Amino acid sequence: MSYPIRTTSEFLSVLKKNNQLWIIDKPVDPYLELAKVHREVCKRKGPALLFTNVKGSSFPVATNLYGAADRILLAFSEKRMQAIPQLAHLALHLQEQKKPSVISLLKEAKQFLHVGRKRITKGFNYTALSGDAIAKLPQIHAWKDDGGAFITLPLVYTKSLLNQAENLGMYRIQLFGKNQVGIHMQIQRGGNLHYYEAENQNQPLPARIFIGGAPALTLATIAPLPQNIPEWLLASFLMGEKIPYFQKNKQELPIFANTDFIITGELPPKERKVEGPFGDHYGYYSLAHLYPFMNVESVLHKKNAIYPATVVGKPIQEDHYITEFLQDMLSPLYPLVMPHVKSIWAFEESGVHTLAGAVVQNTYPREALTAALRILGEGQLSLTKVLFVTDQPIAIKNFTLLLETLLARANWETDLFLLTHASQDTLDYNGKKLNHGGKAIFMGIGDPKYTLATHWQGSFYNTNFGDAYVFCKGVLCVSAKVKYDLSPNLAEKLVLEEDIQAFRLVILCDDAKETIKNKNAFLWNVFTNFDPALDLYGKQKQAGLHIGITGTLIIDSRRKTWYAPPLIEDEATEKKVNEEWLPLIEKACRTMGTK
Repeated sequence: MSYPIRTTSEFLSVLKKNNQLWIIDKPVDPYLELAKVHREVCKRKGPALLFTNVKGSSFPVATNLYGAADRILLAFSEKRMQAIPQLAHLALHLQEQKKPSVISLLKEAKQFLHVGRKRITKGFNYTALSGDAIAKLPQIHAWKDDGGAFITLPLVYTKSLLNQAENLGMYRIQLFGKNQVGIHMQIQRGGNLHYYEAENQNQPLPARIFIGGAPALTLATIAPLPQNIPEWLLASFLMGEKIPYFQKNKQELPIFANTDFIITGELPPKERKVEGPFGDHYGYYSLAHLYPFMNVESVLHKKNAIYPATVVGKPIQEDHYITEFLQDMLSPLYPLVMPHVKSIWAFEESGVHTLAGAVVQNTYPREALTAALRILGEGQLSLTKVLFVTDQPIAIKNFTLLLETLLARANWETDLFLLTHASQDTLDYNGKKLNHGGKAIFMGIGDPKYTLATHWQGSFYNTNFGDAYVFCKGVLCVSAKVKYDLSPNLAEKLVLEEDIQAFRLVILCDDAKETIKNKNAFLWNVFTNFDPALDLYGKQKQAGLHIGITGTLIIDSRRKTWYAPPLIEDEATEKKVNEEWLPLIEKACRTMGTK
């Protein structure tokens, strides 16, 4: 197998050779049908898809390229996958003032000599789309209440007008047509900072949107890198060679070679358009809001261009595997930028930013809190809503183990910290205002202090409480017989129930049986349905300005009236796919993809 992989077509060839690609000549409608086929294949852990006959467009569409861990690994050589751990190892040695031999230092450093990017002048073979160019792109419409079609794997390049800092970000790009696109620039992203700076100068922000190209560039664009590290640098590390680009002069934004599509334009200052709603990776619709937009100057495509795309929705989808891959890959770097942190894991099943766990250092009293605050101040990790922190050397990916370790050690009077007026992920609607909400740090350190209950044999005095089930040691889920809007204070009454007091954490939910079905169900039903500033309950104990909880802590994870609606399949599309596609899908998933 020849590495590095530089283009979409090269990656598809590798997938085909490894029986990981289903080439589909059957006509497919980009309105709902294509996305539904993708979801059914993804649900069955099936292969990558290449739709060669997409209605309304002359370009083939490739999806589910990264929908399995082993499929992502096919994009890179084994040697390159060791580059980042080796870099972290070398840097830690130098930080710790350990002096590796000159020979070993040169040996480790040699592989980084070809990292960076290089300007090229030949091979620019792109064709411009004429007329309403945006309308000629595949118009993928994933969910029935989406505000339109959008680009799902865009690489949005911007540069600061103040200091020339660069950013490649992946922001949802709504296809408005008439050579305009919306750009869903979320808070805490580099592109949003560049637009803010340009807007303050009343200047338009030039931008380029790339689609396709080297898998390394796509994955690096998604990676949660520190603000001052360019994404193309990570892509170069992964490829083991410099990233080629075209640039006529220093005033022009660069064009990364080998990308399939290039959209060029400007974001006018102090102007907004309604963008959305769109189904997102939380499993809900992100609602319509005013966002910046780009006036498109040109849309270019290479010969035989392929349009890579993905489909998001309730976890687990293709982006689950991307998120886990990036976390595994970047985890050796965490101790470099956050010395008190040993390991971190964001649980994609809950929507990534909703919940993270961390193993931290605690060599003196409350040092763990210092580490927790450091995590909440780091790049995209600052969007974390709930952070579980322990000093125990556990496998951080094991959610049940993490939760039980925490509950056996956390004193709710002193080890629960709430930030009640904080920024929240743009896609999280648990707060009552966009981008606003609470955060919580749950800290469980030292030796176990509590015995965790394992069985429920109790009953409820209040008849508004229904079935109750144990999820894991110390955790009880209780069904509410009434919806939140009819009884918003029901959690306060649950605090008074005597039989729940044996449990350290109690979840009040709409359907307890569904919530405890498995780990994924618990993560999604609980953590996408509560705001720490609004939905934590218990018997309060105040010491000065600090309010702690004595005894059982309760989370009200019932759906609230202001939440965004969950994603529901379109009945007509589901019927069509079941009748016309399901036998083909099941056959392809039996013979191709991850086993």
